Amino acid sequence: MARTRFTSESVTEGHPDKVCDQISDAVLDEVLRQDRRSRVACETYATVGLILVGGEITTKGWVNLNEVVRGILRDIGYTDAHSGMDADSCSILDAIGRQSPDIAQGVDTGGAGDQGVMFGFATRETREFMPLPIMLAHMLAKRLAEVRRSRTLRFLRPDGKSQVTVEYESGRPVRVDNVVIAAQHDETVLDRSGRQMNRKARRDIEEVVVRKVVPPRLIDRNTRIYINQTGKFCIGGPQSDTGMTGRKIIVDTYGGAIQHGGGAFSGKDPSKVDRSATYMARYIAKNCVAARLCDRMVVRLAYVIGRAEPIDVTVNTHGTGITDDEELVRVVRRLFPLKPTGMIRHLKLLNPIYRPTASYGHFGRRPVAAGSTRPAELFTWERLDMVRRLQAEVK
Repeated sequence: MARTRFTSESVTEGHPDKVCDQISDAVLDEVLRQDRRSRVACETYATVGLILVGGEITTKGWVNLNEVVRGILRDIGYTDAHSGMDADSCSILDAIGRQSPDIAQGVDTGGAGDQGVMFGFATRETREFMPLPIMLAHMLAKRLAEVRRSRTLRFLRPDGKSQVTVEYESGRPVRVDNVVIAAQHDETVLDRSGRQMNRKARRDIEEVVVRKVVPPRLIDRNTRIYINQTGKFCIGGPQSDTGMTGRKIIVDTYGGAIQHGGGAFSGKDPSKVDRSATYMARYIAKNCVAARLCDRMVVRLAYVIGRAEPIDVTVNTHGTGITDDEELVRVVRRLFPLKPTGMIRHLKLLNPIYRPTASYGHFGRRPVAAGSTRPAELFTWERLDMVRRLQAEVK
């Protein structure tokens, strides 16, 4: 049987790029709370001791940028210089302007906020209808943050990355070939040389993080686990590496399993089809796979700035569909709103829901508020409320 491997990576909420994504989306949320008609394209840059927030925002609201930025940094855990950034002493620069009126005149009439190609994907590979490598990578990164916040591993700091290679047999995941963890830590777990994390700390990360996340059935004696392979990772966050909004687009989506149109999400209001159409494409693909119209589906949507109707709608089921792909395109056009205003209304995208999307992926997440059994207006593109209509349409 054919054996293949696929690798995906993720990062923690303390990674510099993800810090920037969270700040940009927190600004977006604050603006939408005050004015749902706001136009927002917010970009953030982070480096040693400095956060720069720029972009174009047109709104009737007002954002206390200083409060938002410092609040995000404190929540992540950047509370002193040793962690990589001090929320209370870092400098914050405001470089925000207004949206171009040339763009606004096309968007205000219901047209797309930009040109572009957007992709959505779903597969029966996991219960989340996501590829297994990216789901495991997200779970590992999230677990690093959980054991840091709970003080289970007291030596951990906010920055971190994960990577997982899954081995497939005839398209089915059968084992994890390797796991890579880069976890920022303090100096208390260095060995006598001061250049290496000690063995106990490595074992703790393996036991408390890796083996708590990766199912035992996928680990065998040949599975390799790499933890902090440079030796140590004390200097992290913006002190170690600059961060920018929108640099983790593959982490945000499907871990490289399909194509990507190139547009980032964070800091953009839903009139930008980079965001709203990508969410709709995922919603379409997930409901079609859940309806058993196919085992996997890639949806492609393309738009031109100022025009409401997409100029291209394509689906690819990779030969797994119960009918041909062209028929599924006709079904998609009949059942799903594909104009920007229709997508925004159907998925309720004018609510301040965006900061939680900025870490651990935009897809494969539960559309329910944490600690609640009541459906929330969060991750609405993950709902499976079109399954019966699809099944009735494709008998």
